[in-house]
Amino acid sequence: MTDLAARFGAIDIYLFDQLLRGRLDRRMRIVDAGCGSGRNLIYLLQSGYEVFGVDVDADAVRSVRMLAASLAPGLPGSNFRVESVEQMSFADGFAHAVLSSAVLHFARDDDQFEAMVGDMWRILRPGGMLFCRLASTIGMETRIRRTTGRRFLLPDGSERYLVDEALLVDLTRRLGGALLDPLKTTIVQDQRCMTTWVVQKAKE
Repeated sequence: MTDLAARFGAIDIYLFDQLLRGRLDRRMRIVDAGCGSGRNLIYLLQSGYEVFGVDVDADAVRSVRMLAASLAPGLPGSNFRVESVEQMSFADGFAHAVLSSAVLHFARDDDQFEAMVGDMWRILRPGGMLFCRLASTIGMETRIRRTTGRRFLLPDGSERYLVDEALLVDLTRRLGGALLDPLKTTIVQDQRCMTTWVVQKAKE
């Protein structure tokens, strides 16, 4: 167990699933949008992936730069930037894969949510993969209370921007993408629901 923890850290289990199925490899340029202190990057950094990340929290970015310096000393610290997900400085079509784990449900409203998704999609190259894990209403419909718009109060006391199946299916269509996996939702007992949304951008 110690070896597994050292190799993978606290990686999102559904992102680990993408690794197991070969959807991420060392030839890919990967952007973690909302990377925090890098909990999903330990394996990628140790394994020689070309990794980038953004987060609005400067302390988190300092932490992930330190992590990268220890695990992948050849990777420039400038790959990790203090930026918002909706205004990333990467060029159009920059990444083969964009990761967003437990980020989108912090959107203030529809405009910010769509701006975040839009910029992640912008930097994703044709044929690339967008991996998102975010809170949803799926399976929790009777246990949440709407505050405003798509923001809800959850039983765990937090307030989140919540999506549902119809929104994600429609958004996939509007982006011109295709679901790589069916939507998968985990219900955390009487607390919240987390949905995994994995989309491929159309090839040119």
